[in-house]
Amino acid sequence: MLRLLCFGAGAVGTVLVLRYRRRRSAGGGGKNVLSVRIGTRKSDLAMIQTYHVESLLLGLFPDIRIAIQEGVSAHGDNVLDQSLKALAAKTPGLFTKELEAGLLMGQYDFVVHSLKDMPTTLPDGLVLAAITEREDPRDALVVHEKHRGKGGLAGLAHGAVVGTSSIRREAVLRRDYPHLKIKLIRGNVNTRLAKLDSGEYDAIILAVAGLVRLGKEFEARIEASLDPPQFMYGVGQGALGLQCRAGDEKIINMLKAIEHPDTAARCKSERSLLYTLQGGCQVPLGVYSQVDGDKLTLECTILSEDGTQSIQKSASGHKSSPEKLGITLANELIKGGAGDLLNSFRVGDNPR
Repeated sequence: MLRLLCFGAGAVGTVLVLRYRRRRSAGGGGKNVLSVRIGTRKSDLAMIQTYHVESLLLGLFPDIRIAIQEGVSAHGDNVLDQSLKALAAKTPGLFTKELEAGLLMGQYDFVVHSLKDMPTTLPDGLVLAAITEREDPRDALVVHEKHRGKGGLAGLAHGAVVGTSSIRREAVLRRDYPHLKIKLIRGNVNTRLAKLDSGEYDAIILAVAGLVRLGKEFEARIEASLDPPQFMYGVGQGALGLQCRAGDEKIINMLKAIEHPDTAARCKSERSLLYTLQGGCQVPLGVYSQVDGDKLTLECTILSEDGTQSIQKSASGHKSSPEKLGITLANELIKGGAGDLLNSFRVGDNPR
């Protein structure tokens, strides 16, 4: 089966041949063929991520029949004139709730999320069944053509406009680059790049993983990868979360077969940390995690929104107990004063 998708903004698109594959007909040779319906958002990146998951499954289970359902537009995709912080305060699960509703109604057997979009508290009846291997989780600086090769963020002139939709990235920029002007940017990757290229922004910050997955043309736009500990990344950034119904053991076992154990350990520790600290509350919080043999290390930085205050701590443990490590580090952060910083976002913090 040949599947072609066209990606790109305006009249210019990149045709990606995602795969050429022969598939046995259903019921061929008298065999019972498992049919699996996958739900996804409709963006180019979401579709590429879903076809990646499909290829992982077919590598282990070549006889299954996979039907990728028509992609959906999430609430966060449709409302582009507000910050993610403001939207999340009103509607948790900005990029997941439509797919989760489809799961609960039986429209899908499982759905593919960018793990960073998944709330740490899931709806009753649904589980995070597996986490696939993580792409580079760092943030990426992308600059207007006139700023290429001129020193990155530090090389931008006073008052240069940098676009981001993340309060974590904004807080780091305010802390370390106070000479820059931070401006909200929303929309998919193509939309954001078009706004950058039009001159509306001097630079924007995106996730390395998304640009890499979209292909070489997009990856080539990366001016610099922004490294921890200065730029800690978002919880779950770069990984995919596969969600299904809690009682569907056949699907759960199938998805577990394509889970990447080290990625899962890292991301579970990060999600446990976030859940223990503040659940779904929007705060400037970044993490760094690493697996070395059986040792799992987790670091976290929490910042004030203006970047003037920050708390950073780390902890290590055995990778077989990632949730325990996340709880341990969260408690250490609270003991170190993170509770007061977090409460400043919960009490009297008007979304904007």
